[in-house]
Amino acid sequence: MRAPRFWNRPTPGWQAHLLAPLAALYARATAARVARAPDLVPDRPVICLGNLNAGGTGKTPSVIALAEMLKASGTEPAIVSRGYGGTLEGPARVDPTRHSAAEVGDEPLLIAAFAPVWVARNRAEGVRAALAEGAPLVILDDGHQNPAVAKALSVVVVDAAVGFGNGCVIPAGPLREPVSAGLNRADAVLSIGPPEAQAAFRQRWGAEIPGPLLTASLQPLQTGLPLAGLRVLAFAGIGRPEKFFDTLRRERAEILRAVPLGDHQPLTEGLMRRLEHDASSTGAQLVTTEKDAVRLPKSFRQKVMTVPVRLVFDDPAAVRALLEATLSG
Repeated sequence: MRAPRFWNRPTPGWQAHLLAPLAALYARATAARVARAPDLVPDRPVICLGNLNAGGTGKTPSVIALAEMLKASGTEPAIVSRGYGGTLEGPARVDPTRHSAAEVGDEPLLIAAFAPVWVARNRAEGVRAALAEGAPLVILDDGHQNPAVAKALSVVVVDAAVGFGNGCVIPAGPLREPVSAGLNRADAVLSIGPPEAQAAFRQRWGAEIPGPLLTASLQPLQTGLPLAGLRVLAFAGIGRPEKFFDTLRRERAEILRAVPLGDHQPLTEGLMRRLEHDASSTGAQLVTTEKDAVRLPKSFRQKVMTVPVRLVFDDPAAVRALLEATLSG
């Protein structure tokens, strides 16, 4: 299900006010949950990359970027994910040679190319399993509202173009909890987007951020396949498909059709055949994201062009300093 448009308006409208009583109940339930004592206080650092918004902020590329930075400094992290959309309850280590996205989820399968990944519905059990394998540090993919594991560092990831929407909690807005409550438990905020979006985000939300504000952008990975002038039918089943379409436009691809899909939506043979027919009839190349590509049926993996992106920090030194303080603490 796609998010209602009124969620991302800058201020609450009549729909948000109408749903305010339900939002208050949701916020109260979240507050009660996060106040619980942790089930696990690990003897090694756990870094949580979470969000306040219900999906679509850029956590997956953030996890990959953080893992790569840690590896470059000599620390090999393990990743623990809930494995959204997968059937395995875990804890189980993701093996890309035998696991499918249907089993472990698309995000863990993608991240497993960069670092060891454990999927577990119970995050404390997932962290225990990763630590038992000798991981010196665990990155928790999501879990800011989950108190099961004590965190050494909590970073809230946000899409600068959307910010915290209308500032309201589900169902009146896009948030899992109020902005002030969520940010007061965070050690830093990571805002992702181009400079103009970052400026707008700072103006609207900067005063509410009590800790460091880190910034970054998503940049296409240079694969040697030029996008400029390429006629494409683009499809994406990520939290905010428009981000992918905007990336293609910035790379000067000619988008003949853009197909937004639901986040984690299964890419069935039937759906892919329809998209292939539409692309063929217009002379377009099918293109999608890395996250979607791991869900493609095998018969389509050679037919669809993948456009990978990587997170680029505006101030890598500030991120490294935060990590070093966490590791030394």
